Amino acid sequence: MVLLSAFLAVSSILFAVILKLSVPGFFKFLLWVVFIDFIGIGLVVAGICWYASSYLTRSDNSAQTVEFGYSFDVHCNAFFPILVIMHVVQPLCWHIFIDGDTRLATFLGNSLWLLGIASYIYITFLGYAALPYVRGSEKILYLVAVLTFAFVFSVVLNANWGRHLINFYRYRIGE
Repeated sequence: MVLLSAFLAVSSILFAVILKLSVPGFFKFLLWVVFIDFIGIGLVVAGICWYASSYLTRSDNSAQTVEFGYSFDVHCNAFFPILVIMHVVQPLCWHIFIDGDTRLATFLGNSLWLLGIASYIYITFLGYAALPYVRGSEKILYLVAVLTFAFVFSVVLNANWGRHLINFYRYRIGE
């Protein structure tokens, strides 16, 4: 968790430099990333996965349930690759090819999102597949099909997810 926290801070510095944020803007951005993106969304996702794995997919003869802490730990493990892709690779590639208005820029930028979110889903699947009393954990992987459909749809519509995220962050932190 300490390594992840340090990486959140360093990657937020990189993101702030690329976005040309002021020092107060950087601190707002860092607080948003830590408390909303990582902890807040993580608690929601962990809660959904905890409920699904404890009550919907466990073996009928098993009295064991998944602990919420385990679900949050799975989230922490799955969050690291998406953090690297979205907060290191994407900002470094931002001015090179993602910020353009072309379909190629949308395809390349959204491909990073597809890779990041699909890796999050896959690592989450691995976390629950490791538990012998949780059955049907492969259903988590169905989300990759939904994500792939959304990816194709976004490229057809030329909706660049990275640009939308940047605009969202700029709006949220007021810069």
